[in-house]
Amino acid sequence: MEVTIRPFGNSKGIVIPKPLLAQVGLQDVAELVVENGALVLRKPTKAVRAGWADAAKAVAQAQDDALLLGEFGNVDDEDLTW
Repeated sequence: MEVTIRPFGNSKGIVIPKPLLAQVGLQDVAELVVENGALVLRKPTKAVRAGWADAAKAVAQAQDDALLLGEFGNVDDEDLTW
């Protein structure tokens, strides 16, 4: 499909037909990168560890955050050679 690149403020833009966006699962936000001389539009990737803070809060609120191995010291570590 050929599209026209049009002025859009101080930039340029194209109109992407809704069926094409639906075909690749894009709605409101996309990631735009240049790969091998081509513009690539894709679904945004989730940030690493996204949602971990909320999950940790939920575990703490449920009081399910006891240590699995319990406390232990490093008494024997002083004999190790690093």
